[in-house]
Amino acid sequence: MKRWGLFALRVTTGWLLVLWGLDKLLNVEHGVRVADAFYLGIGGQAIVQNVLGVLEAVLGVLVVVGLWRKKTYPVAFVVLAVTALAVWRSVLDPWGWFLEGANVLFYPSVIIAAGAAVLWGTQDEDTLTLDHKLAAKG
Repeated sequence: MKRWGLFALRVTTGWLLVLWGLDKLLNVEHGVRVADAFYLGIGGQAIVQNVLGVLEAVLGVLVVVGLWRKKTYPVAFVVLAVTALAVWRSVLDPWGWFLEGANVLFYPSVIIAAGAAVLWGTQDEDTLTLDHKLAAKG
């Protein structure tokens, strides 16, 4: 069960990064609005969104297939942890009872970051990966 659980966590976490990357490429205006609303406008230029989109999509694909995990998992964790930090109000007060700007739909960001930490911490136990297959070949 652990093996398949890690597989599912890896594929869904990586696919989220692919989707976010594609969104930055295909819907640049949305990426700019997100940068303005949650990241103090940092990265809000269209060209930056395009570059980040490509990098994020590539990172996501590498996570999905489980390639170069010693390097990609920490990067994925940082990206997802930064996202969780950006919506900290929604993590601390999902219903916005005390903190303005909170949204219960953003609460899962902290769960996703925790999942990325699990992937990073258990990468040696995740055997359904391209890294594992390549290492077994020799």
